[in-house]
Amino acid sequence: MNKLAQLDQKYIWHPFTQMRDWLRREPIVIASGQGAVLRDVHGKEYLDANASIWTNLHGHQHPKLNTAIQRQLKKISHSSALGFANEPASLLAKKLITAANSIPIGETSSTSPHAKFGTRGTRPSEKLAKVFFSDDGSTALEVALKLAYQFTRRTRGAKSKPKFLSLTGAYHGDTIGAVSLGHIDLFHKAYGGMLFPTDQVMSPYCYRCSFNRAKPERTDARKYRQCHWECVGLVEKKFAAQKMKGNPYAAFVFEPLMQGAAGMIPQPSGWLGQVTEIARSHGALLIADEVMTGFGRTGLTCHVDDKTIASISKNTAAKLFATQRVGVTPDFLCVAKGLTGGYLPMAATLTTQKVFDAFLGEYEEFKTFFHGHSFTGNQLGSAAALASLDILQTEKSVQQRAQLQKNFHAELQSLWSLPNIGDIRQVGLVAGIELVKDWRTRAPFTLREQAGIRVCEAMAKRGVLTRPVGNVIVLMPPYCTTRAQLQKMIAALAEGVAALRHA
Repeated sequence: MNKLAQLDQKYIWHPFTQMRDWLRREPIVIASGQGAVLRDVHGKEYLDANASIWTNLHGHQHPKLNTAIQRQLKKISHSSALGFANEPASLLAKKLITAANSIPIGETSSTSPHAKFGTRGTRPSEKLAKVFFSDDGSTALEVALKLAYQFTRRTRGAKSKPKFLSLTGAYHGDTIGAVSLGHIDLFHKAYGGMLFPTDQVMSPYCYRCSFNRAKPERTDARKYRQCHWECVGLVEKKFAAQKMKGNPYAAFVFEPLMQGAAGMIPQPSGWLGQVTEIARSHGALLIADEVMTGFGRTGLTCHVDDKTIASISKNTAAKLFATQRVGVTPDFLCVAKGLTGGYLPMAATLTTQKVFDAFLGEYEEFKTFFHGHSFTGNQLGSAAALASLDILQTEKSVQQRAQLQKNFHAELQSLWSLPNIGDIRQVGLVAGIELVKDWRTRAPFTLREQAGIRVCEAMAKRGVLTRPVGNVIVLMPPYCTTRAQLQKMIAALAEGVAALRHA
């Protein structure tokens, strides 16, 4: 066993890992990377099929990101944001606000539930105006929660008891506040005694929805579903019931377009616009968790073809967030992961001037937001993020992402021939492939059978690295991934799935 692997097994405790299994075999020790390729200490190459746990946007060793960090290193690596400002963080805050407030082009659908539930008198959304920097996705959500909690108490009265609503299967991070928003028992139940109560409402999981009367077909379940948008009706009922208690929800927390750790659950067209309209009509703040979905990851539109790619201009580049795709402006926009291109840990919570103003007062009023991080607004992270945003907003980058989305969709279609593939869910440059015992019955593998883990282990042997979410295989390639590399990813997945039938 390699010496570094020995040191790892002797000293390191890995996240979300059953360490007994980890200690049974030599781990892959990554030594270097270039583009979409990773290399281990033995010199073996792998394709980075989940963008280094959903973070890497442009590939490893990108020259512009490397140069930006090296340039900043020659000035200063870090100074405190408690009492001091710095150049790259100030520039980054402006750039994030500008990107988030670019005019969104909402997508519509003939099957939208708007007609059923009617148009409500909702409070108009406000532009995002302020940025609070932190360290990772969990802390970005923690900041939004604390701000929303205090804002609600300051606007509804100090005796109010703000409550939060999130989706079934929600995962918003691992700090106590973020865990309280989560509804995945496997991850969160162990900490139940430490958490504050939050409510949940049905997630639009079309493939396994009890309201979907359609029989399984060999295409994305969102396309053949047969329902009456009962999931939206349940959201309406949830908000109405809470209002009847005299304590309307303070905020609705959601991942836009696709829930990640829930199992890559995509939202059918029209769902997000409708449920956020319901939330606003009941006076709830909107907290958008774009930790995974931000910075172009959910693509430009639902469908990309050659005509779309040919018509791309710099104006298209501004649409970097999933909420912009559906014309929703949240009160809090939480970003992390891809913020620095996947290079350095950094996060940001964007919010409105109205929220900010609720924390203004004289010193003795103590309206200060009592929350902070040692590395808030870190210069190296800010420099990397600025460079990444510059890349993302070029016409070349937008065209590259659009072409990748088109190729991705085309390559994924070959997997429908496998009987253990139940659903293939793609949103932009994210795909979740759900494994089942038989696609005709949707019969799931039990977690004990470790189907997802076994497929990913088989893929690793074939030079492709990714990590499952239960029995859902995640593919989230870096934006520099070539067609040939995509084909290798899909082929390795197909071979791994085929091996399940012979195990």
